[in-house]
Amino acid sequence: MSYVDEAIERVIRENPGEPEFHQAVKEVLESLRPVIEANEEKYKRDALLERLVNPERQIKFRVPWVDDKGNAQINTGYRVQFNSAIGPYKGGIRLHPSVNIGIIKFLGFEQIFKNSLTGLPIGGGKGGSDFDPKGKSDREVMAFCQSFMTELVKYIGPNADVPAGDIGTGAREIGYMFGQYKRIRGLFEGVLTGKGLSYGGSLARTEATGYGLLYITEEMLKSNGIDINGKTAVVSGSGNVAIYAIEKAHQLGAKVLTASDSTGWVYDPDGIDVEALKEIKEVNRARLTEYKKYRPKSEYHEGKGVWQIKADIALPCATQNELGLEDAKTLVSNGVIAVAEGANMPTTEEATKYLQENGVLFVPGKAANAGGVATSALEMSQNSERTSWSLEEVDQKLKEIMVNIFHNIDDAAKRYGFDGNYVVGANIAGFEKVVNAMDAQGIV
Repeated sequence: MSYVDEAIERVIRENPGEPEFHQAVKEVLESLRPVIEANEEKYKRDALLERLVNPERQIKFRVPWVDDKGNAQINTGYRVQFNSAIGPYKGGIRLHPSVNIGIIKFLGFEQIFKNSLTGLPIGGGKGGSDFDPKGKSDREVMAFCQSFMTELVKYIGPNADVPAGDIGTGAREIGYMFGQYKRIRGLFEGVLTGKGLSYGGSLARTEATGYGLLYITEEMLKSNGIDINGKTAVVSGSGNVAIYAIEKAHQLGAKVLTASDSTGWVYDPDGIDVEALKEIKEVNRARLTEYKKYRPKSEYHEGKGVWQIKADIALPCATQNELGLEDAKTLVSNGVIAVAEGANMPTTEEATKYLQENGVLFVPGKAANAGGVATSALEMSQNSERTSWSLEEVDQKLKEIMVNIFHNIDDAAKRYGFDGNYVVGANIAGFEKVVNAMDAQGIV
């Protein structure tokens, strides 16, 4: 049995009931096979893969808080500090009922390579809780966030672990967490990113993941002789990533036809109205059923279905494994030319292979959605310098990072004979930097 197969088998055996983590490890290690086999004796001697797939630390804790009726509630909090070879742990805090240790480990593992690809000195980590902020009052959200941070504060710091936002954790939640951190530690420091502009946040952070997704998509198309201007796109999701991906797509001359949330999706033949979407989701925190009030010609459908709409580009921006094999077949039959992942691992392994086998340009989330963490690292830099950069400065740096990521993954794929396979290229490019750092630092 090869070293790669041994490592995958061991992960499945030692981490039962964590399918998302198994999927992420398998996808990465399978695509790294040519690199690992070329160095198998050395890597095996140093237990490199065992060290890579095992978090340096995983923390699980109780989060007690009191709701508006005076009843005590208990949630579970997590922080997985996966790999600090190239810098302090960096990764978001996800607040969603689906959160469990397996999902946090999958996200943290992916984060290692995503952060490496940015070229910035940040390691991989992830955290979260099964707390659901939807339907909660501001006071209840504050009570949870303060309790969550009371425990998390023991493990984080600007040079150790710098969490950020993620699904369910926006500016409100980050604000409450930062306030509690500062209250306990007595220090005003850049320990969280995604902060408000009045207390150390960065311009363009809200837009970063969505904008970055379009910058890398545009560069991928351009490198393959295709102009994004005039193309149509289907987008899933209606959170930060989706909203600002739609906004930037429109700025680049593409027309986005869909958006979705957890209950349904909208199709707007005239192109999604971004301002209406922002008002519904960011201001009113409402459902997409409201969209038809703004655009009478649009269609609202219950359930899932954005991938059935004919378009040139597909941008999954909602959650993991939302685009399956049947969806991929539909996209291909509708003539899709490119798929870029705005969410973390939103395309199943079978769907990814089908898209690639049918000539669809495909860039994985660890590269395509790295704009968020890249701008988080830029926020860390601004905090360290006690300064702030203009929107134009941050946006320009973000675009340069995303363009560089594309060319790095393209070059890595070509070096190992996988021209055009950006999944393999992303994994190899991210892996090489991390492994060099791990090798230099010894068996730790």
